[in-house]
Amino acid sequence: MSKMSYSSASMGSGSRTARRTVEFGRTYVVRPKAKHQATIVWLHGLGDNGSSWSQLLDNLPLPNIKWICPTAPTRPVTALGGFPCTAWFDEGELSEDGPNDVEGLDTSIAHIANLLSTEPSDVKLGIGGFSMGAACALYSAACFAQGKYGNGNPYPINLKAVVGLSGWLPGARNLRNKIGSNDAARRAASLPILFCHGQCDEVVPYKYGERSSQMMISAGFRYVTFKSYDGLGHYTVPKEMEEVCQWLHTRLGA
Repeated sequence: MSKMSYSSASMGSGSRTARRTVEFGRTYVVRPKAKHQATIVWLHGLGDNGSSWSQLLDNLPLPNIKWICPTAPTRPVTALGGFPCTAWFDEGELSEDGPNDVEGLDTSIAHIANLLSTEPSDVKLGIGGFSMGAACALYSAACFAQGKYGNGNPYPINLKAVVGLSGWLPGARNLRNKIGSNDAARRAASLPILFCHGQCDEVVPYKYGERSSQMMISAGFRYVTFKSYDGLGHYTVPKEMEEVCQWLHTRLGA
């Protein structure tokens, strides 16, 4: 378990007024039970922590995967009237037009990239998450394809798989315009992404997950799988996690 803090100014915001230190909570690690073939950072939802997901992931039949489950910083959240809780970034109303808190997103996914940066070179790397954690995972996928964070700094991780449960891609509507270069298009086309969303989700409505997946496909992400679940609200169920396991096993061989 570890605690880490990042200064968002070190992300190259270029503005002294934007300088603030973000304190991340504890990181929980689930070690692989067999040969280590892949490492996935898994991101919790709003108000949660890394511990609860680490316990669920520890019981999945994926013995070759190491799971890293960080805990988001505690920050005031606009959607909750400014009430402070663990959140990867600030969020008000859900929108496809663009993230309101690019700085918060960039700081969190830089923290995630840092957690993956020390993994062995022969290990495949992925990011997954639930709800707001899924939004971060999908935003990481977009930054991987573009080769840079939202602030323009280089994105350093070679991702091999991304999973988003009950989530959305912040700024999905603008993604197509950002995948312009041949390199970006090649990276987008190489990355498998799994969306899972309940049709009765009352927190992140189903349409947001569905449209985010469609916008990623139209931007050049060729290997997008979208799974919908009739009657499922804003939570996960065993059937969904079984399909996540099957998909990860196929994509990562782990």
